[in-house]
Amino acid sequence: MLYKTITGKDGYAVATISGFHPEAASHPGATTGTSADIPPIDVATDAAAETTHKTGICEYQLMIRITKGDLSFDGQLKAVFGFFREIHEKELNHATITFLRFFLSDAANQVKPLSDYLPENKNNISIVEQPPLDGSKIALWAYLQTGMETSGNLSSSGLYALQHGEYTHLWTGTAIKRDGDSERQMHALLNDYKMQLKKHDCTLAGNCIRTWIYVQNIDVNYAGIVKARRELFAENGLTEKTHYISSTGISGRHADSKISVLFDAYAVKGIRPEQIRYLHARTHLNPTHEYGVTFERGTCVYYGDRRHVFISGTASIDNQGKIAHEGDVGRQTVRMIENVGALLKEAECSFDDVAHIIVYLRDIADYANIRTVMEQQFPEIPMIIVLAAVCRPGWLVEMECFAVKNDHNNHFASL
Repeated sequence: MLYKTITGKDGYAVATISGFHPEAASHPGATTGTSADIPPIDVATDAAAETTHKTGICEYQLMIRITKGDLSFDGQLKAVFGFFREIHEKELNHATITFLRFFLSDAANQVKPLSDYLPENKNNISIVEQPPLDGSKIALWAYLQTGMETSGNLSSSGLYALQHGEYTHLWTGTAIKRDGDSERQMHALLNDYKMQLKKHDCTLAGNCIRTWIYVQNIDVNYAGIVKARRELFAENGLTEKTHYISSTGISGRHADSKISVLFDAYAVKGIRPEQIRYLHARTHLNPTHEYGVTFERGTCVYYGDRRHVFISGTASIDNQGKIAHEGDVGRQTVRMIENVGALLKEAECSFDDVAHIIVYLRDIADYANIRTVMEQQFPEIPMIIVLAAVCRPGWLVEMECFAVKNDHNNHFASL
């Protein structure tokens, strides 16, 4: 993985970028964990299409953060979008936008002006109130890939599709339901998602790789989420004897206070069961069903030319399902990183392969210390720390990440 940091010309924003290029990753002289040049791409020409065909899909993740917190929301919005357009054009040469997530400090007052900058009916965009803890009002995580063909927002299913070779990648962002409590909303969201997948000849059990579930007032509403998910999963063959889905269930809210749950998800059409491996790290963690929840700790997806590793929201938990270092956010952070490292190792990866990190912190008062720890450990990886309570009050901090590693597997088609 190659990393780069860019500061906007006006000094209002900074972007950290990770870049994975199959050719660079396999080249003997390639470097990782450095600010070496991100491999150049040019997806706007026929020659670039030929390059993608020969070397494979390039992948880019970037985090854009505001550095001038005294700007108004409108000023920060303009800075984020202006900088993103500049990077997209000059650094990434219009690579296909796979998925965007906006982190807001006050969704009720910020979603409308943000929406004016966004295309209509694009289901690869996620918007959640999880205030960036650097004091800004907005931050952006963007995932881009070269060589992907998009059929845009699929009206027949409601999913956003990107296709290359044998695979179709299906995204949904900020799915909501307004009626009922958190249990009813979660059940309706998962049921709708199941039907959307069915229109692509996909299933929850066979094709869904990753979900994100944002819960308003998580200390109150999480129990309803757990119940609805467990029941619907069981109806669809997702049990402790088969497998679950990697997920983050975390505090987050919509602009509409009646909405208790927001739902993002990613699935792959064309994937085969033998391409998916679920990660457990039993030396450090226990199976989630042992304490009543239903998600996988992590998922490794194997392609012909690489592997994708999705690490679920991971806190300071031990292999008995208990909170490790209760009340001590510093020691919890250390254990959290150890747990994630164990999951990555099981996928034959390390933090050198990580493309981005999201950190969720329960108490704003802990931000300065945790930021120092995380930036010392991972100085170049695109990362954001947001204010968001974890699903159990005793967990003070949680993180998730995504990793990509070069692979050579003749049994599977390349990405």
